[in-house]
Amino acid sequence: MPSRLTGKTALVTGSTSNIGRAIATAFAAEGAHVIVSGRSQQRGAEVVDAIRSAGGRADFVASDLDGSAKASNDLAVEATRLLGGHIDVLVNNAGIFPGATTAATDEATFDAVYAVNVKAPYFLTAAIAPAMAERGRGAIINLGSWVARLGIPIGSLYSSTKGAIETLTKNWAAEFGPAGVRVNAISPGVIRPPAPDGSGDDPAEMMMHGTPAGSTGTPEGIAHAAVYLASDEASFVHGTVIDVDGGRVGVAVLAPR
Repeated sequence: MPSRLTGKTALVTGSTSNIGRAIATAFAAEGAHVIVSGRSQQRGAEVVDAIRSAGGRADFVASDLDGSAKASNDLAVEATRLLGGHIDVLVNNAGIFPGATTAATDEATFDAVYAVNVKAPYFLTAAIAPAMAERGRGAIINLGSWVARLGIPIGSLYSSTKGAIETLTKNWAAEFGPAGVRVNAISPGVIRPPAPDGSGDDPAEMMMHGTPAGSTGTPEGIAHAAVYLASDEASFVHGTVIDVDGGRVGVAVLAPR
């Protein structure tokens, strides 16, 4: 029985762990040939081996997306080569998260976070989207965050980069959409397994108090949304940010005290 991504090729950045790994694994399970990308050769090999053991197709490309155009271009070239000459789906997932307050953030950290979280996907999209447009098809999926739209007292730097990514999603949809390239984003909520003791005292769990879900989400939940956006089922979806956050941004419920 054909799967939703059969015959498609995909590059997922930051896919050696967590959300990126779940997306790469889900894409491969749906029939895509996936490029797993990240800095760790060992973790990358583990992801590729797991995908291949399950009957999927995957290759690893080591890449340190430091924000330079060269790093993004080099990844685009090598991924395109390994995928047989074209990339159907790009997932801009790689990112770093320093949780410092504004006053505690130095200039070097500021520059590094914007380099990885904004410049790298910007130049990677610039390297890949035009070829998609020439073929008249393609899908780009960016990873935003719930903290881009709901202020919290720490992580202002990270939050601002995700706000930039969600804005770029809409601009790229306008720029490349008329040529057949769909650009959308996923805004994950707090993604982390529940506290081992089930107490709910973990700070991540506490951030989900007062939401319909009432607890953190899993990487697999984000991967399901990514599969949808990458598939032809989302052919009429452009410039949208899908909240997969347990209702954190849009809904408030009474939480037990």
